[in-house]
Amino acid sequence: MTDTSTQSPPTPVPRCFALLPCAGTGSRAGTASPKQYQPLAGLPLVRHTLAALQAVDRIERCLVVVAAGDLFLSLDHDRIELADCGGATRAESVFNGLQALLAQGAAPHDWVLVHDAARCLVTPQQVNALLDACWHDPVGGLLALKLPDTLKVEADGRVAATVDRSDKWLAQTPQMFRLGALHAALAATQAQGFAGVTDEASAMEMAGQHPRLVPGSAQNFKVTYPEDFALAEAILKSRP
Repeated sequence: MTDTSTQSPPTPVPRCFALLPCAGTGSRAGTASPKQYQPLAGLPLVRHTLAALQAVDRIERCLVVVAAGDLFLSLDHDRIELADCGGATRAESVFNGLQALLAQGAAPHDWVLVHDAARCLVTPQQVNALLDACWHDPVGGLLALKLPDTLKVEADGRVAATVDRSDKWLAQTPQMFRLGALHAALAATQAQGFAGVTDEASAMEMAGQHPRLVPGSAQNFKVTYPEDFALAEAILKSRP
């Protein structure tokens, strides 16, 4: 008979949650209301984003973090939940959303995929590729795109230098990390107003980690400027 008295209990299988910061005003988009709610191919932009995440079976639940008093979205889906704990910055909204997930029973070892609400062209295939690449990774990672263009350094409106682009990547989302590790990384910067945190990967980097880069797609761009809406709509309409 095998003595099991000193064996450690098995590690629980991690679950996977999605977190969608959706409290921004989208000032660069030039719209009267937040860009995530602007109509796109017959639906509010964020609905396309949510549809892609809903199609990924491994995502147990998606938490949409909106600003306090934001009543635009009315969702009737058992895998999507609203939390009106949005902050003044994206980092604050993500941090508040992580705290909400933990309070609702998510565990520190669970995975969380943070995705920009305005990246409405992400596909379930891209999300699954990120999950496959990072599920057993000790840190996690993010979708990203190798820089396709020549990169210049500017000084007084003129080119000062050309930067080697061979090791440069454009960060995208989703960004996938253990919930507890990401929460701790953001908590370490909270007292400084999350200074230097431009995305979740940057918070993990500040904590000494090296996230994995997973090739994304040029179509997974963030709708930011007025001209982006027409391009996003054209791509959506071209898809089956």
